[in-house]
Amino acid sequence: MALTTGIVGLPNVGKSTLFNAITQAGAESANYPFCTIDPNVGIVEVPDPRLDKLTEMVTPDKTVPTAFEFTDIAGIVEGASKGEGLGNKFLSHIRQVDAISHVVRCFNDDNITHVSGSVDPIRDIEVINLELILADMEAVDKRIGKVEKLARQKDKDAVVEYEILSKLRDAFEEEKPARSVEFTTDQQKIVKGLHLLTWKPVLYAANVSEDELLDVSGNPNVKKVMDFAKEENSEVIVVCAKIESEIAELDGDEKEEFLQDLGIEESGLDQLIKAAYNLLGLETYFTAGKQEVRAWTILHGTKAPQAAGVIHTDFERGFIRAEVVSYEDLVNAGSMSTAKENGKVRLEGKEYVVKDGDVVHFRFNV
Repeated sequence: MALTTGIVGLPNVGKSTLFNAITQAGAESANYPFCTIDPNVGIVEVPDPRLDKLTEMVTPDKTVPTAFEFTDIAGIVEGASKGEGLGNKFLSHIRQVDAISHVVRCFNDDNITHVSGSVDPIRDIEVINLELILADMEAVDKRIGKVEKLARQKDKDAVVEYEILSKLRDAFEEEKPARSVEFTTDQQKIVKGLHLLTWKPVLYAANVSEDELLDVSGNPNVKKVMDFAKEENSEVIVVCAKIESEIAELDGDEKEEFLQDLGIEESGLDQLIKAAYNLLGLETYFTAGKQEVRAWTILHGTKAPQAAGVIHTDFERGFIRAEVVSYEDLVNAGSMSTAKENGKVRLEGKEYVVKDGDVVHFRFNV
């Protein structure tokens, strides 16, 4: 499932520090703009306690978590849509990702330069949003000129597209992103084909200082980000990139002990990873056998044959049926054999939509 989330933000907001912590890929991090010029791509495991429980139950030879990509994109500055600060290159990198994790600086530190001279999270968000909107407006303006001629000639497809493009242009002129415009399901398919930057789903990572992580109630910057995100129905994850980079260097037991000492149940990065995974409309199903317990990634709404195809194309081509039990039913039963005795294991056909948490055994014949 080759979907990726791009980490964006102004220079020096903590993007690369956060990326290093997520992937431990060692992206260069320094206190000056444009430290990251080419995007760094890292594969990150999706934390899932269900996989740990299945491993405990089955005791397989190996356990394989599911994963997806994070891309660290260089800092955008005002004027990026016109090429400022290597803007065209950065915008092209954003165009290649499927969703956006927008890191917003919510901490004060005189030792870390802010590109605008002061900390103002809403201004920072709006700087980036406007640059993406301006880039999209340019793309729509180029397209609308071609489509308008065909629409005047009563070409049906052109008439539909011209209406969509006109609605988008109106939104951009009001400095609103494409994702804020309401479209029908059929219209959304056309919009998706335009590959607009502001159509991509967004979540915000509010980067706070170490002493504010446990209680952000006294941080007005975090509240501003949350209020802003609420208006556009986006999610906010509060992180301290500095602490997360320290956590990332620890092994499993040390990590748990460190989190307990801090009084944190789950690291900000684990929250961010799961939120980004959900933002992309991804779900997880499991296979559980003695050789391997494994998590597999599918898009929400995937039917059984296509879910089988994620494992191997032969599984989809020769699909017969799927033996399915929900994770909850399997755990409650204590074993697959007991789950079968209790009638919790179902046989499903080609039209079955695999659900998040399903434990599946595919039957196929090639």
